[in-house]
Amino acid sequence: MTDPIALVPLPQSVIWSAGTWETTAPWDELSVGLTEDLPRTEYALSISPHGANLTAGSEAALADGRNTFAQIVTGAHGSIPCVTISDYPVHAWRGMHLDVSRHFRTVAEVETMIDTMALHRLNVLHLHLTDDQGWRVEIKGYPKLTEVGAWRDQTLVGHMSGQEETWEFDGTPHGGSYTQEELRGLVEYARRRGIMIVPEVDLPGHMQAALAAYPNLGNFPEQQVGVREVWGISDHVLGVSDEVFDFLRDVLTQVADIFPAPYVHIGGDECPRVEWERSSAARTRMNEWGLTRVSEIQGRFTQFAADVLAESGKRIIAWDEVLESHLPDNTVIMNWRHGNGLKTSTARGFQTIIANNEHTYFDHYQADPAHEPLAIGGLTTVKDVYTAEFSPHKLDDDQKSLLIGLQGQLWTEYMPTAEQVEYMAFPRMCALAERAWGSPQQSWDEFEERLRAHLPRLDAFGVRYRPLD
Repeated sequence: MTDPIALVPLPQSVIWSAGTWETTAPWDELSVGLTEDLPRTEYALSISPHGANLTAGSEAALADGRNTFAQIVTGAHGSIPCVTISDYPVHAWRGMHLDVSRHFRTVAEVETMIDTMALHRLNVLHLHLTDDQGWRVEIKGYPKLTEVGAWRDQTLVGHMSGQEETWEFDGTPHGGSYTQEELRGLVEYARRRGIMIVPEVDLPGHMQAALAAYPNLGNFPEQQVGVREVWGISDHVLGVSDEVFDFLRDVLTQVADIFPAPYVHIGGDECPRVEWERSSAARTRMNEWGLTRVSEIQGRFTQFAADVLAESGKRIIAWDEVLESHLPDNTVIMNWRHGNGLKTSTARGFQTIIANNEHTYFDHYQADPAHEPLAIGGLTTVKDVYTAEFSPHKLDDDQKSLLIGLQGQLWTEYMPTAEQVEYMAFPRMCALAERAWGSPQQSWDEFEERLRAHLPRLDAFGVRYRPLD
């Protein structure tokens, strides 16, 4: 493992073209290839006065090596150093989550996020495509999902504080969606940069936008709801009819076809049970299924989703609330509620991704809220991300082996523009990328020095980051 290398953007002499780096540097010999002599996660890069040679054990490792090559060339300031590097990441999953449901981001804006992720050798974009406030993915046979569910009439201004009658709204419609072809294009764009896109369709809660489009999918079909205009958790969840499960089969099968990743995230978080408790249809279903507790209904949804996706060769990922019910053995848990949950999920034998809200939620304030743009709350500084102890409870070796990676979260309730997304992401994403790669952790002072040297490179990429204090 090498020491951390300062991350830099591409100079004019290094150009990304058709999935490869092309160079117009003074020497023109750049040899790139795969080899069985290296482990699949490792790359080897050597630069001499005569050219550069990059080999790797897989296409993914080759992408990491290409990014390192670009970083070195850019940081050379006209004099390219001779160097030999052998490197590999500790974590297989080095991710960023982007919520495009609360505030829609265009294809071009998502591509920019992909570019900045590749710059930092992150390799998974977790794309949060559906929620109460907007449905963003085209599903054949259900046109109202994007005609109706992708648009809300207005959006809450500020926090949901005080009485409902005091809330203010912007009066401006907001929405947007992606066609299946646009999403396939994003998948290819990301693949060429060494990034896998993992889609999320949140179920059975966080479904108000879908229910606004198709009320028959709810627990009380006679009740018409709109796409949610405020934040928080909606009580409106999927009903339990055969029609609902047919809908989910269609959605999950089409999403699995769009995204070639071996995973689909099914959400599973923050699912209120109040409608199921009031529904006679839900009680009837519980008897049919042999359930004794309303809470067990969610487990049926999880198992159904897992079975459908298994037909497409996919595994499910879910937020850690699903641990409250029986799960398929190959479920991947995304731990968000607290670091202690790592011990719970790994003790039960589940592969787990660290995504806790103490250290990896980039919708938190970065400094004193009095001097920062509106955010959901909390305080997570760059230093917090870099110095975090992600597993407060000690894990044994078997449990540690089940931790497959680290992910930052960009929930966008309070990020209505791409500029604000970048401001909240950077420079915290820089610290997360180094932790996710698994470079030998150094002192905060040493990292801060390198980070300050890195900021002009973010400038060159046009990243609108929060300045360091």
